[in-house]
Amino acid sequence: MDFSNMTNLRELLAAGGPILILLLLLSVYSISIILERFFKLRATVSLSRKLMAYCRHPLRSENYQKVEDACRKEVVKNTPAAALILRLVQERNRPQAELEKIADSVIDWEVTKLQRRLTILGTLGSITPFIGLFGTVIGVMHAFKDLAANTATSAGASVVAAGIAEALVNTAAGLFVAVPAVIAYNYYLSKTNYFAKELENIADEIIYRRGDVEEF
Repeated sequence: MDFSNMTNLRELLAAGGPILILLLLLSVYSISIILERFFKLRATVSLSRKLMAYCRHPLRSENYQKVEDACRKEVVKNTPAAALILRLVQERNRPQAELEKIADSVIDWEVTKLQRRLTILGTLGSITPFIGLFGTVIGVMHAFKDLAANTATSAGASVVAAGIAEALVNTAAGLFVAVPAVIAYNYYLSKTNYFAKELENIADEIIYRRGDVEEF
C-alpha cells in the first residue's frame, strides 16, 4: 500500500488501524454532544431571558398573578427562569433567608441540568490525546519491528512507512477529537455560569424588592 499519498478514507483507516477507528467513533460522539448542547442552550437561555425581561414590570407592580401566568405558558414552562420565578413568587410570604436558600437550590439544580453532558466533553478532551499517543507508540513499535525483520534487505524507508503512517495518523486523530471537545467544554461552561448570574439577578430582584416593600 502506498502511504505517501493517503487521499481516501480506506487508506487512512488502514494506516491508523483500530485506534483510529476508536477515535473516529469518539469524534462522532463528541460532535453529537456539542451540537445537542448548542441547540439546547441557545433555546433555553433565549427563552429564559425573554421571560425574565417580560416579568420585570409586573414584579415591580406586584402583579404576581400575571407573573405566574407567564411562567406557566407552554413555550417557557420548562425553562430555568420559569422554575425559579414561579417558585419564588409562590413562596413569597416566607422569610427572606428561606427565599435565598430556595433561590440557590433552584439555580444550582437548573444550571446542573444545563451542564449535564459537559463532563463528557471535558473527559474526551482529556483522554483522546492519550489514546492517540497510544496509537502512536503502537505505530512506532510496528515500524521498528518491520525494520528489524528486514535488516538483511535494502528496502530502506519503505519498510517502516506503514508503522510511521499509523503513528502520525493516530496522533493527528487524537488532537482532532480533543481540540473541539475542549473548546466546546470551556465555551458552554462559561455560558452556563454567566446564565447562572442572570438567574441570581432576577432572584435578587424578587427577594429584596419584596423585603423593601415590607419595610415601608
